[in-house]
Amino acid sequence: MMLRGVAHSAKDAFTLLLARSWYCNPGLNFSSLRTEVTNRSVQPHSHYTTDKTSREENKKVIESLYRLSVDITKIRRLREWVLFQDVAYVKEIANILQEMGADETTIASILERWPEAILCSPAEIKSQRALWQLVCQNEKQLIKLIEQFPESFFTTEYHENQKANILFFQELGLKNNIITRFLTSAPSIFYNPVEKNKHTIKTLQRSYLSLGGSDANMKIWILKLLSQNPFILLNTSNAVQENLEFLQKNDFTNREILQLLSKLKGFIFQLTPTTMQESMLFSKSVFKCSDQELKQLVLKCPALLYYSLPILEERFEGLLKEGISIEQIRETPTVLELTTEIVQYRIKKLSALGYNIKSGTLETLNGTKKDFEVSYGKIQSKKERPMFNPVAPVNIED
Repeated sequence: MMLRGVAHSAKDAFTLLLARSWYCNPGLNFSSLRTEVTNRSVQPHSHYTTDKTSREENKKVIESLYRLSVDITKIRRLREWVLFQDVAYVKEIANILQEMGADETTIASILERWPEAILCSPAEIKSQRALWQLVCQNEKQLIKLIEQFPESFFTTEYHENQKANILFFQELGLKNNIITRFLTSAPSIFYNPVEKNKHTIKTLQRSYLSLGGSDANMKIWILKLLSQNPFILLNTSNAVQENLEFLQKNDFTNREILQLLSKLKGFIFQLTPTTMQESMLFSKSVFKCSDQELKQLVLKCPALLYYSLPILEERFEGLLKEGISIEQIRETPTVLELTTEIVQYRIKKLSALGYNIKSGTLETLNGTKKDFEVSYGKIQSKKERPMFNPVAPVNIED
C-alpha cells in the first residue's frame, strides 16, 4: 500500500472535528505505533465584536433585560461584552419573539443562552423568521427550535446564503424536517455559497455513477448520504476525489467502495488519504495480517478506516486489558465500534451471570444497546432455567 502525504487545510480540520463530534470519542495512547495527528478548528466569522464600545454597561439595556426577568449574572459571566454595546434591540427582539408565541419564560431563556440576539436589528430577525418558516411546520415549532438553538437562528450575517441553500435543498428533494435539523445541528453548511454546495453534490453524483451506481438509485443515495452526514458539504470536491482514488489504489473494487460509502454514512469524505493510511497500517500491524486480509476486515468493520489512531489505540488497549485476544477481535472486529466504557460495562454485566468473555464469543458483547440487551436476556434466561422440568413425564424403561 502506498503512503501519500496530503496537506490539511484549516477548513478540512474543522470539518473533521465536526464530523467526529457525531461519531467518535477521544482516545488515549496504545503503543509506539501511535502517530500524532493535530487538528485545528476554525470558527465561522461573526459580525459582532467583543470589544467594549463603552467603559460601562449600557443601563438602558440592563433595565430592559431586568423587565424581561433575564438573569443578568449569567450574561455577565458568559458574554459580558454584550452589555457594553451602545446599540441594542432588547424590547424589539422580545416583541418579535412574543408575536411568534414565546412566553416570558421562553424569551428570558433565549436571551440568557444567546444574549447576542439583542444586537440583531428587528429587520434581520423578521427576515430570519420568514426564512425559517419556509421549513418549519408552524411558529410553535419555530419558537421551540429558537429556544433550543438560539445561536443558529440569530446568526444573521449569512441570511442570503441560508435562503439560497434552503431552496436548493428543497429542490434536491430533502424533506423540510431534515432541513430544519441541518439548520440547528449543522448550520455551517448554510454559510457556504449555494454554488459551492451544488458543485459538491455534482461531484458526489459523478463519483457514484463512476463507481457503477445507477441513475435510478442516485437521488436516493445522495439524499440518504446528506441526511446521515451533512458535513460532507464542507469538503472540497478535490478531497472527495482523492479519497476515492486512495481506496482504488489500495485494491478496493468499485463495488466494495460503494459498499464502504453506504456503511460509512458519508464519513469517508471527512478523511484524508494520510489518515486512512495511518489507521490501516496500524491495524495491519496489530492484526499481523496481509493487505488482502486487512481489506476484508475493513469491509467488515469500516471503523478500522475512519477512526483516528488515538481512538483505535484506546479501543484495542481497552479490549486487551479485559483479557480479550487479538484473534477474538479479528473474528468480530465490529467490537471496536464500542467505547471502552461500554465494553467494560457489558463485560461486568455478563461476568455477573457467569459468562466468561475470554473463552466466549464477542458477538454477545457486540452491537447496539438493544442487541446487547437481547443477548444478555438470552444468557440470563439460560442460567435461570431449571435443570429439569418437574411437571414433565418421566420416561421409565421396563
